[in-house]
Amino acid sequence: MTELSFKGKEFVYNHHLAVPFRPLVPDESKGIGPVALDGNLVVHGDNLHALKALLPLYAGKVDCVYIDPPYNTGKSDWSYNDKVNSPVIQEWLDSNPITVDDTLRHDKWACMMWPRLQLLRDLMKPGAVIFASIDDNEVALFKHLLHATFGDNNNPKSNPHLGTIIWKNATDNNPTNIAIEHEYVHVFCLERDGVAPIWSSPWSDLKDCLLAKEQELLAANLSDDELSSQYTEWFRLHKPQLGPLQEYNQIDRGGIFTASRSVHNPGREGYRWDLMNPKTQKLVPQPLMGYRFPEDTRDELLAQDRIIFSDDPDQLIRLKTYVKDYKEKMPGIIEIDGRRGANELKKIFPESKQAFKNPKTYTLIEWLLSYTAGPDAVVLDSFAGSGTTAQAVMKLNERDGGNRKFILVEMEDYADELTAERVRRLIQGVPTSKDDEYKTGLGGTFTYCTLGDPVELDKVLSGETLPPYAGLGAALFHMATNRALDPAAVREDDFYLGAIEGQHVWLIYKPDLDWLKSPEAALTLARAKAFAASDPDKRHLVFAPARFVSQKMLAEQNIPVEFVPLPFALYRIDRS
Repeated sequence: MTELSFKGKEFVYNHHLAVPFRPLVPDESKGIGPVALDGNLVVHGDNLHALKALLPLYAGKVDCVYIDPPYNTGKSDWSYNDKVNSPVIQEWLDSNPITVDDTLRHDKWACMMWPRLQLLRDLMKPGAVIFASIDDNEVALFKHLLHATFGDNNNPKSNPHLGTIIWKNATDNNPTNIAIEHEYVHVFCLERDGVAPIWSSPWSDLKDCLLAKEQELLAANLSDDELSSQYTEWFRLHKPQLGPLQEYNQIDRGGIFTASRSVHNPGREGYRWDLMNPKTQKLVPQPLMGYRFPEDTRDELLAQDRIIFSDDPDQLIRLKTYVKDYKEKMPGIIEIDGRRGANELKKIFPESKQAFKNPKTYTLIEWLLSYTAGPDAVVLDSFAGSGTTAQAVMKLNERDGGNRKFILVEMEDYADELTAERVRRLIQGVPTSKDDEYKTGLGGTFTYCTLGDPVELDKVLSGETLPPYAGLGAALFHMATNRALDPAAVREDDFYLGAIEGQHVWLIYKPDLDWLKSPEAALTLARAKAFAASDPDKRHLVFAPARFVSQKMLAEQNIPVEFVPLPFALYRIDRS
């Protein structure tokens, strides 16, 4: 793999590790429903810090990411302001905002995106998919950055780059003689090797209808050819009523119960084997390049009655595909009018002339998510803007009855009055909207959060920072295990955080400076024995301000407890 280089890379390469943990601070008055950090979230804050704040709760738990970062068009639509401790970076900060005349604007954009992509990767679970929107300005550089983050492999079965979708949005914004009417969506998968993406069907809510028709035709004991023909004709006649199939302008599939002729492999030599056609009592003719599967697969298909034989002795075999087994490939080119996003936002904010500049249409994101985000998926958007991703998740749940959750991160001042307000109106309804779709709310809840002060452990005992138990505990648990903390497992009164394979984690702490300086805050021999007795077969890691028992004594008495002093925990825990 060719190494990607850009000015400033050496200074931002590990910057995501230096970003301090900051706890999520819920504001119940700005959300809907009870505070729930494991539910729908809208987070107001710098997305670099917000992604780090999400790690203790969501590391390795996000199923799908959609991001729409600044396109770096040179129109001063963003500024580089990450607090990287480097003279080179600090010099750049004096030349903001980024303009088309800035000869280093592509390097600055790469420096901005690099640490955010590293944190997004840490939040994703194996097999999770990221959709990254971009236009011609950074489409090539962005792909290289994503490859540098998720890996580069020429094996089609393990290459993290699943493809790049061309979005024809029918808006020409190019002053040259070539009409540019498209943008791009890079699609990458984390640890694809051995873990298949969730390729669900975008019409999953229609399967009941399709299955019913299929069962009706199967019960009629029709021949394979008649069954396929009748299903195809029924599908063609009913397609206009099948919602997203028409809405997304997808190509007519010609039926779901199919008799596929794609049984050979043109372009290279395939498998050679003979097969008797029971209808004609003659051998099935050999395809020019051979079959695309070996004999053992053929025998499995025969046993499952998945091979269709023809009355025509010169006809190749065909394969049956049933609705329940049908998996549709995502098209590489989609056409959704980009101006729809502004119209959708106008219906939600009828009192505003222009609520947001160039919002994406939620139908684009809903369409993308429908292929990858299962019914219980966690969907993250760290460049939330007007909150389009939240609407896409809510509409997809409405369509198929799913329970997907969204996490939105927005750093601009409009995070409350626009991003979160859009979610409020979608949940509660917009009585003043002229569109019936938005008058009645979709229902649901979400929690609004800001970012608290950084958790700097060396300042805890001085009293300069006293984070809440949950905030400090989540950060320490993640540092110790590289896993997300399960809030349901925490027992604050017992000083217990949670467990992973082979180890329990404890935190002796209260946000009270006098208490922290008292003997009550220390790890004693009696307390160590009590912790170990809860599960003698596992190790126990204990964070505490002090101890009254040595590690040597614990070892001599075979007490599987390891002490980590709070002020130095950041340096004692090796995350590698």
